Amino acid sequence: MRITEMNENYNHQHQDVRTEKGVVYGDLAEFMDFEYLRKNTAMNPASLANLAKSPGMPQEVRVEVRSLTNGTQLSWKAPAYGKVKGYYILMRETTSAVWQKKIFSASTDIKLPFSKDNYFFAVQSVSENGNESLPVVPLPGR
Repeated sequence: MRITEMNENYNHQHQDVRTEKGVVYGDLAEFMDFEYLRKNTAMNPASLANLAKSPGMPQEVRVEVRSLTNGTQLSWKAPAYGKVKGYYILMRETTSAVWQKKIFSASTDIKLPFSKDNYFFAVQSVSENGNESLPVVPLPGR
C-alpha cells in the first residue's frame, strides 16, 4: 500500500536529509500532514472491505466493433464468484477523466444509444447490498 499526496513536493521525498542554501531536503516529520495521512489510511481498509463484500468482476467484457453505428453493444459473463444482483455500466466522454453516467442492468448484455467513438465504457458487478466490484473496461469483440 502506498499513500501519496496529489501534489507531491519532491524536495521532501527520495532525498537525503540535508540543508542546502537554506532549503531543507528530506522526508521529515515536520513536513507531514498527519490529518491527511489519517484520512488516507482509514480510506484504504474501507475500500478493501467493500471489495471483499463485492462479487467478482464481470468476465470477458466485450464491446462489439464489427459494425460502425452510433450505438454501442456490450456483453459480458457473470463473475466467477459472488452473488450478483446486476451490473453497472459506467460511461464517460473521451475527454473526461471521471465516470459521468452509471446505468443498471440485470442482463449480461446491453445496447446503448451512445457511440463508442465518443465514450469510454466499463462494467461492474453489484451485489444485493450494493457493493460494487472493480470496473472492467471492455476489449473489442469479434
